Amino acid sequence: MLDRLPLLIGLRYVRAKRRNHFISFISLTSMLGLMLGVAVLILVLSVMNGFDHELRTRILGMVPHTKIEARSGLVEWEALAEQLTQRERVIGAAPYVQQQGMFSAAGRNEGAMVNGIHPEWEDRVSIIGRHMQRGSLDDLQPGEWNIVLGSLLARHLGVGVGDRVTLLVPEASITPAGVFPRLKRFTVSGIFSVGADLDANLAYANIEDMQTLARLGDAVGGLRLELDDLFQAAPETRAIINELGSDYRGIDWTFTHGNLFQAIQMEKRMIALLLTVIIAVAAFNIVSTLVMVVTDKHADIAILRTIGATPRSIMGIFVVQGLAIGVIGIAVGVGLGIVLALTISDLIGWVESALGIQFLDAGVYFISDLPSRLHWGDVRNIIAAAFGLTFLSTLYPAWRASRVQPAEVLRYE
Repeated sequence: MLDRLPLLIGLRYVRAKRRNHFISFISLTSMLGLMLGVAVLILVLSVMNGFDHELRTRILGMVPHTKIEARSGLVEWEALAEQLTQRERVIGAAPYVQQQGMFSAAGRNEGAMVNGIHPEWEDRVSIIGRHMQRGSLDDLQPGEWNIVLGSLLARHLGVGVGDRVTLLVPEASITPAGVFPRLKRFTVSGIFSVGADLDANLAYANIEDMQTLARLGDAVGGLRLELDDLFQAAPETRAIINELGSDYRGIDWTFTHGNLFQAIQMEKRMIALLLTVIIAVAAFNIVSTLVMVVTDKHADIAILRTIGATPRSIMGIFVVQGLAIGVIGIAVGVGLGIVLALTISDLIGWVESALGIQFLDAGVYFISDLPSRLHWGDVRNIIAAAFGLTFLSTLYPAWRASRVQPAEVLRYE
């Protein structure tokens, strides 16, 4: 019976109505603080995980993990692609010709990057084929001068499938009549949308058409490589360049989008730290609650000591009480956080539809919707951290209770 004494009395103190309503208020505040802190931390980390996942799947699904280029252009690119795909980490390769230019249609002008691609090879390194709204990459046949535009780029230009656009490249053509800018008219054969800023500044054309426009002959701009682990892009690129020699150079995704990924990781860590401080404040409110309970229960503690309760048992009573308050707050917070993390995307979408507004503009942010991805490992870490902080907050009040001297308390009873 004495072994169960801390558990029985500790839980009874949690359920009991107190004469001092201020103690009950502080206890409730601690519970609500833990609940909200845990729920918000789960929700925010899930959203940050969603941004991280979208960066990997959308942005880095369109942007090459690494690019291999030669100083004088790649002519025998098929042999090089075959050589590189023999490497353990390289799972795909595709040629490209890249050209920055200005699109013009119906008096509107928009700058964009045009990727000359081989339709049969592109699926090996890009997700573009899975995000076509209209048309297909197979429509990019050599000599037809077709082009696929991002959805935002097409909207800004006011064009659709079948319309004509003019591409002006930043190079001049010298003719007997003088110097003229180099331009070419394309027919819009498709529109893609990945829900990212790439929709506003990227277009695709056939690689042979872009070779002609860029006057590269049979050479291509380089090879885009897909790796099995994008975080190994930098060392793998260095290894490839060391193998190929100084005539080649490599550019991996960390040069183009590494800052964005690092910013997301840094924000995730800092937000987790700040919200953990909120949980810590709520947990240490339990200290105030238990200190006041110990003061209120001096007589009860003295009586328990006189009938044989040990200081360790008295300490256990108030540890149990504090943990019960914390566990209830943590459990409710975990449940609320999981529900919000699983539904926040739909909830934000409903609010946007109801109010006719858009919280995330792909022209400003790199995605157009609020992603959320719940990781159970994060949930376990949050529970462990919150429980640990709660346990630490119970130790001092419980130790104070175990130090109560029965004789001094009962002298005045």
